[in-house]
Order: sequence, then structure tokens, then C-alpha cells
Amino acid sequence: MATTSELPHSATEPDGSAVVRVLSYNVRSMRDDEDALARVIRACAPDVVCVQEAPRFFRWRKHAARLAAKSELVMLSGGATAAGPLLLCSLRATVERTEDVLLPLTPGRHRRGLATAVVRLGGARLGLISCHLSLATEERTAQAGLVLDRVAALGTPYTLVAGDLNERPGGPAWTRLTKDLTDGWEAAPWGTEHTFPATAPDRRIDAILTTPGIEVLSCGVPPDLDRRDLETATDHLPVLAVVRVPAIR
Repeated sequence: MATTSELPHSATEPDGSAVVRVLSYNVRSMRDDEDALARVIRACAPDVVCVQEAPRFFRWRKHAARLAAKSELVMLSGGATAAGPLLLCSLRATVERTEDVLLPLTPGRHRRGLATAVVRLGGARLGLISCHLSLATEERTAQAGLVLDRVAALGTPYTLVAGDLNERPGGPAWTRLTKDLTDGWEAAPWGTEHTFPATAPDRRIDAILTTPGIEVLSCGVPPDLDRRDLETATDHLPVLAVVRVPAIR
């Protein structure tokens, strides 16, 4: 099995397609070891990070910007304005547009939202959505439908959805999403599968999903990162995918 550093790195292929490293990571509002969190992200060498549970309250932009700087990335979109999901990216990405989307609020429950963007990498154009779905089954399933609506609304030929689905594979929200999207782990499993809890993972509730046409080269929890950092950074484990996105013709 290839190590994290041995996976294909960011590249533009001769045909203009782009090899992209994408990380999905629930950071629990950066309440844990922030330096360990940044070390984990840097070790994955991502082009894009789809964050869930980014800081949402007092000086949230300052906290998010600090995480981006420590991770050697820049803020793309999201944060409190998306109710928690956040997008970070490397300087390799050229940003076409961003939009933060708030999902309908169910009284008495946590507000949910989506951080979205369209970026260009090499000759490829890629839509991005970071999401964190509800703990309640009925609401979560409805939100999965809204995520698919947003995929269509981005108007991009290729889109990647990543996030904390708060549900195991086979659940109603997961099933609704994977009717139209490809589950990266199922397509090209690499590393380990389970993402929660970080100290003793026994379930997969975080995923990276792609629209048809994106080739998943590998997807899973990196098996060779510092265990102490993974356990102290946050309560989830990160999911890293390497994908090939076709060039725009």
C-alpha cells in the first residue's frame, strides 16, 4: 500500500486533466490541539480541504485564517456564514466563484449549511461542496437532497462533495447521495475505512463523493500519519482522496 507521501501528487497531465488531492476533515471548532490539526493537514498535502465544524462564533474568521496559515493554505469560502463548513485551498487553485448556503432551519436543531466554490486546476474546472448533515434521520435525508440540488445548481461538469454525513453507508441519506454520486472509498479504497471516533474508530460517517467522470485514484483515512496527532487534533479522522478531473473541452 502506498504511503500518504507516495500517493500521486498535484499535477496537470499532458491532456490538461488535473490530479487533485482532496481532504475532508471535521475539526470540532478547533477546540483541541490546533498545532496537531495543522500538522495532520500539512502531512496530507491537499490541494483542497473540505472542513466541517469550523469556528462559528467570536472572531471565527481569525481562527479560520490561522488554521489556513498553519496548514500552508488559504481560505476559500465558508465558516460561520455557512454554519460551519469551510473550504481551504492551495495557491494552485484559481477561484472562479464561491457561495455560502444556509439550509432550512428546523426549530430546536442546529443550523446547517454548505460551503461551495468553483475552482480551476490546470485545464480542469471543479465544483466543491463541504457539508455537515443533521443528526436527525428525516432532516439529514432531506438535506442530502438539497446537496444534490446544489450540485446541479453549480453548473459544473465535475463536482466533488465531501463532509460529515452523520450516518453510516446504507443509511437513507447516504443512499440518496450515492444514487447520483460515487463513494470514493467504494471506488478506490486505500488506507483505512473508519473515521469516528478518532481514538477508537469503529464507523465510517465521513465521505468524499464525486460526480460521474471524475476518476478516484485512492480514498480513505491515511494509515501512516502520526497517531498522537490524529487523536489530539479532533474527534474525527481525516479522509484523503486523490482524484483525476478531466480537462474542459
